[in-house]
Amino acid sequence: MEKKTLLTDCPDSKGLIAQITNICHKHQLNIIKNNEFVDHQHGRFFMRTEIEGYFNDQTLLADLDFSLPKGSHRALISAQKKRIVILVTKEAHCLGDILMKSTYGGLDVEIAAVIGNYNTLEELVTKFNIPYHTVSHEGLNREEHEKKVLEAISPYAPDYVILAKYMRILTPEFVKVYQNKLINIHHSFLPAFIGAKPYQQAFDRGVKIIGATAHFVNNDLDEGPIITQDVTHIDHSYTADDLVKAGRDVEKSVLSRALQQVLDDKIFVYANRTVVFQ
Repeated sequence: MEKKTLLTDCPDSKGLIAQITNICHKHQLNIIKNNEFVDHQHGRFFMRTEIEGYFNDQTLLADLDFSLPKGSHRALISAQKKRIVILVTKEAHCLGDILMKSTYGGLDVEIAAVIGNYNTLEELVTKFNIPYHTVSHEGLNREEHEKKVLEAISPYAPDYVILAKYMRILTPEFVKVYQNKLINIHHSFLPAFIGAKPYQQAFDRGVKIIGATAHFVNNDLDEGPIITQDVTHIDHSYTADDLVKAGRDVEKSVLSRALQQVLDDKIFVYANRTVVFQ
């Protein structure tokens, strides 16, 4: 007996829940958990169904295709550990949090490799017996460097690529290779303070909360579909350096939470937004 997750999104219409669950019943599959949501603005229906039983994927999906409205998408995902590659620069807090949680059971994920444009974090990564590759950007233009990074990633065939404080702007060509598979942590509560030095921007504005945003990467800087966000409260006594220190705790927490939601197949991406089931 297997456990799988069925993800369905389609134009909204009457009876969709009954149609999908009846097909599962027809295939003698047991529904463990079900979540659904309707985006009334776009007229779109989303449903996540955890099911168990003996699967014939081809006939199950064929039955769904026959019953669902035109323009539907469905995916049947096996319950197995996902592989990630992590891209880093010099900051260790987000990377370290993921390494610790994956090692001690906080995240059920296989870290296939870590790739950095500096070797600063190599010693940390090798302590966890994970391959580390330094792909320096020095002396290379952006396209040349990205080609080398893609070559380093490719043998690992990751399900997702995680930008754990990877301080490089990616080109559309890179993003296209891993469409909706690139997850970034931004050190700000987007859409506020995009781009460089967001904590300095926040300090200059005298904000009373700072936050972090985990999002999928698209071709617009820091404007990809948002997965999750969080904030922490501050006051007038905080310096810009204090904001950075406080922000790091939020960043690692938000990235870890977003990664968990991705690993659990709880996210739909649609119209540059996300539907995230808890």
